[in-house]
Amino acid sequence: MTAGTHTLPTVVADPAVTTALAADLDAAGFSVEGVDALWGVDAAAALHRGNRVAAVRALDARPTTPLTTLAMLFVLGLTVPRTDAEQAFSTAGLDAVVAAGLLRVDDDRALPTVDLRPYAFVDDAGAGSWWIVSDLGELALGSALDEEHVLGIGGATTTLSGLQVPVPVHRVLDLGTGCGIQAMHARRFADEVVATDISRRALDIARFNAQLNGIDGIDFRFGSLFEPVVGERFDRIVSNPPFVITPRTEGVPSYEYRDGGMVGDALVETVLRGLAEHLEPGGTAQLLGNWEYHWGVDGLDRVRAWFEGTDLDAWVVERERQDPNAYAETWIRDGGTKPGTAAFDQLVGAWLDDFRERKVVGVGFGYVVVRRAQTGGSVQLRRFERVPETLGSNPAGLGATVARVLDAAAWLAAHDDVALAAAHLTVAGDVTEERYYWPGNDDPTVMTLVQGGGFGRRVDADTALAAFVGACDGELSVAAIIGALAQITGVDEQVLAADLLPTARDLVLDGLLTPA
Repeated sequence: MTAGTHTLPTVVADPAVTTALAADLDAAGFSVEGVDALWGVDAAAALHRGNRVAAVRALDARPTTPLTTLAMLFVLGLTVPRTDAEQAFSTAGLDAVVAAGLLRVDDDRALPTVDLRPYAFVDDAGAGSWWIVSDLGELALGSALDEEHVLGIGGATTTLSGLQVPVPVHRVLDLGTGCGIQAMHARRFADEVVATDISRRALDIARFNAQLNGIDGIDFRFGSLFEPVVGERFDRIVSNPPFVITPRTEGVPSYEYRDGGMVGDALVETVLRGLAEHLEPGGTAQLLGNWEYHWGVDGLDRVRAWFEGTDLDAWVVERERQDPNAYAETWIRDGGTKPGTAAFDQLVGAWLDDFRERKVVGVGFGYVVVRRAQTGGSVQLRRFERVPETLGSNPAGLGATVARVLDAAAWLAAHDDVALAAAHLTVAGDVTEERYYWPGNDDPTVMTLVQGGGFGRRVDADTALAAFVGACDGELSVAAIIGALAQITGVDEQVLAADLLPTARDLVLDGLLTPA
């Protein structure tokens, strides 16, 4: 039931070495496109599933180049002849790369001690690409991960980076930076970034990644949660905190990258309750998190209680809920322990014992968006929802959607029903309408408003709502449209307004309608 016991390298961020290494990686064409072209789509998919046989065969069939050497070492985690490594690092020099902690040399073979791979992305500032160092994964190690493992790019990484609000600000805090990827993304929209972590190894790797990619303006600090920034405030806080719920039982590994050392979801609660003290008025936070469902207590109700008495707007979106068995299996596999083994079964038992003792019946996962009220202002948004459906098309992530929802909440707070009735609204450009008919019928049986971007929301509409939205082209006020519809349908205007105004508020908040 123990984690791996590998000797983890000390990664040294020497600017001279990282500059030369970047030149070698660039000259080799070590990019996402370049690596994918080495072995093709099918082998890449197999590699994603933990099977590298097809990728190895594809490389074996190719002539040796610096690109194939880099892919063999750092993506597949395999050894190469020393002479090949010397050619791949002709600028930095093999000895310098070894001294930096990326490789070791045994006799005439070079072995990777870290994972180093290209990473490409698109955000509201445009397309970008970096090289990211992290620790070797289960595929390269052939065993469970070490408890001090520093995680690389994963699904949660890209989710949070895409959730960051793409609005320029002065200072950003990346709480629990890991390999530094969120701090690097934040720097694209911030003058200064402070990145904290309780792992010194993680900070060393994050510092190396920033230097390797020529990114300055990030202040790396050691410490737990908000301890390194006591008394400081930020315009934005981003965090993928170590929120995984882990039994505090002897023999259960506690991984620094995911386990915060607290019982249950207490770490997420601690982080959320600490935001108000460290956000500037009007500042925002975007985080990922888990929350528990207890016997007779809804998970989102528990999260709602964490915001009581604060001046924070809160928007919590639960994207998934797992039962105790599924949750335990997910994170035990994540640590590299394989199903079907005695160790796996023992760990599942420890998780289920912990959940039973604490009356946990499920665990929710999702996004948390927070904004601190302006000085003298009041809370404008408290929204706790489940959105399990497929998201809309968001090539650059959900950051722009988050910004728009916060703006919409502020606009709605400033517009009572009288002001809303006087407003002019327009249909967002990504909204379409679906209609379904019984054969032979001229009138639709079902009408649905469909959002193409954002959260891809689908809103069932009756005739009045469909007509109202269809008339929102910015020309007429809300009141004028309702009045015209009342006259056409013969419905009392006040009754129609009482029905449509609350729905119009929801559509503005969700982005299907926008103030003209």
